[in-house]
Amino acid sequence: MKRRFFVSLLLVLITVGFSFFTSCKKSSNEKVTVTFWHLDSREDQIGVWQKMADDFMKLHPNVTIKVTALDNEAYKSKIATVVQSGNPPDLFRSWGGGLMNEWAEAGMLRDITSEVEDWPSKIGSGAIGVYSYKGKIYGVPYDMGGVGFWYNKDMFAKVGYTNPPKTWKELLDLVQKLKAAGMTPIALGEGDKWPGHFWWVYLAIRVGGKEAFDAAYSGSGSFKDEAFVKAGVLLKQLIALKPFQKGFLSATYGDQATLMGNGKAAMELMGQWAPDAEKGNSKNKKGIGDKLGFFPFPAVEGGKGKLTDTMGGGNGYIVGKNAPDAAIEFLKYITNVENNSLLAKPGSTISIIPTVEGAEKVMTDPLKKQLQQLVAKADYYQLYYDQYLPPATGEVVKDITQGLFAGKLTPEQAAEKLDKSFKEEMKK
Repeated sequence: MKRRFFVSLLLVLITVGFSFFTSCKKSSNEKVTVTFWHLDSREDQIGVWQKMADDFMKLHPNVTIKVTALDNEAYKSKIATVVQSGNPPDLFRSWGGGLMNEWAEAGMLRDITSEVEDWPSKIGSGAIGVYSYKGKIYGVPYDMGGVGFWYNKDMFAKVGYTNPPKTWKELLDLVQKLKAAGMTPIALGEGDKWPGHFWWVYLAIRVGGKEAFDAAYSGSGSFKDEAFVKAGVLLKQLIALKPFQKGFLSATYGDQATLMGNGKAAMELMGQWAPDAEKGNSKNKKGIGDKLGFFPFPAVEGGKGKLTDTMGGGNGYIVGKNAPDAAIEFLKYITNVENNSLLAKPGSTISIIPTVEGAEKVMTDPLKKQLQQLVAKADYYQLYYDQYLPPATGEVVKDITQGLFAGKLTPEQAAEKLDKSFKEEMKK
């Protein structure tokens, strides 16, 4: 009896194993097409993504990667149309937040949480959180920078600051010393609105931390809460010192970068692209060279936010609702350490701040390396409010900030306008 039982069991196991093998073999040979949309539309950039697709297809002969390269404006119009039609690309560029959250809510994206459960340890929970919504992951970032202060070391040294300020009080003190020495403390192109919104958002992050934003976003709190009002109060402290260049309310970001690049202002609050923009807008096309330094947004005394909490943004890919498993495998491939290093390597036609642990080893620029470490260590990484919040509310953030800079809104009025817009958008 025992012998017959074991023989029967063995036959069952062989049969099941053969069926599983046959099924896997059939599955691995099944022809699959993955649609992949990106925004690096220059000829030399197109070739980089196409080579990754070609290399992946060599490893997976049954998979065809159909690559579409679009410029920014064409992408925005086309992606909105195809997503609304209910047939998004399998893998497509996203900045996270705002629209991604709306598409996730509408069921247009594939939940890939279980497939990428180990990625937060490779990329950083803060950065990958930008591609998460209500606890589910819908995409992965390959390029994440951050906003911080880019400053002129020589100008700081002239007023006794060999080290940058670490607190808001120290920053205000520095501004006053720079003004007294006849220098322009801060360059700002507030005519474009978005550069100024960085100030208010960072102050809200430093005052209230992740807790305040999550409460306001979830509805358990609001954007009228103390953290957001106090952010306006602190910003008003800075504005009262008149630290910006003449005409800053109508100046563009290009004007801001020009002042920094030509050594006419001591600092600017800007993203990872600042050094390149400063060089491009300077007379010598080299900027201020080794005089340029970087430091994170200072801590606010008594605030709940940490010095490592970072605001910024970057680039990643999200997964369409109908995407096959091969799309997930391709996403893992283009965000592995080898390919992330390829894009981060000096001289790459697609210049990035890498997100994958280990890819930072190829970086040579000390300032970008400093920024990369800031992002990697951020437990709380906040996507720019004008991208994370619903699109209409994102515009209101920029409007209220400009209202604060222009003296047309009080901190309380600014917070109330933002809260009203957010609640109206969330009802839709």
